[in-house]
Amino acid sequence: MSSDRNPAGIAPDSPGSGHGHGHGHGTVEPFPDLPDRFDVSGVTSEGAAWLASTGTYPRSTLAFWEDRPAAPVVLSCGFAFDVVNAPAIFGRRMLDRLWDEGPGSGPVATYRGRMLLFAAPGTAQRLPALLEWEEWGSGGASERARTVPPLLCHGTGDAVTVPPPTPTVPAAPRTGSRTPADSRWLVAPDTRHPWLPTPAILLWAAIRAARSAARRRVPEPSPDPRISIFPPADQDAKVYDVSRRR
Repeated sequence: MSSDRNPAGIAPDSPGSGHGHGHGHGTVEPFPDLPDRFDVSGVTSEGAAWLASTGTYPRSTLAFWEDRPAAPVVLSCGFAFDVVNAPAIFGRRMLDRLWDEGPGSGPVATYRGRMLLFAAPGTAQRLPALLEWEEWGSGGASERARTVPPLLCHGTGDAVTVPPPTPTVPAAPRTGSRTPADSRWLVAPDTRHPWLPTPAILLWAAIRAARSAARRRVPEPSPDPRISIFPPADQDAKVYDVSRRR
């Protein structure tokens, strides 16, 4: 991300996550004159400034978004946040537990079939250890350990690709460019200092989600089982009220 040719860490067609190289961060300059041009999907100008602060050149990232507001971007982890990268269905269950029974969540995005939950720095190192300690880790031999899918935790030295601040629509056949339909913000950053869940909170959410999934595995007889290729109509209808986030 420190390359002069790619100062904003832009990767419009990169994988959902990857490993980056660590780099030093100086004091992030404020952006007092930012117009609120990233609010279409809920990512406000202050939220965009927070995302950009993770890079070596925050102003370059913001300038890139000004020119290409629908382009994904690579962000470094470990400085302002860590990211817990979960399978989409399990990540959705964690998110629902956080909002229905817990304190809410920090920013959350989906990218190419994965759920990206932004968490407090240090989570990438601490959460796997907590899961193993509680015997919920994916490497455990117990039955309940197998109910938690592998969670990819990105911290210092890692990077993730996140959706753009502005939502996109399916591309016209002439252009050929696109952003995957499942790449978007579910809980968009809206402040320079968003609240981020700790490893203990995410451990609680993962265990609750695993128990919920286990209860759903009880088979129910069906005289005429049918398979549909279409997802439920209300699959993404959940709205998370950030005003009640603690």
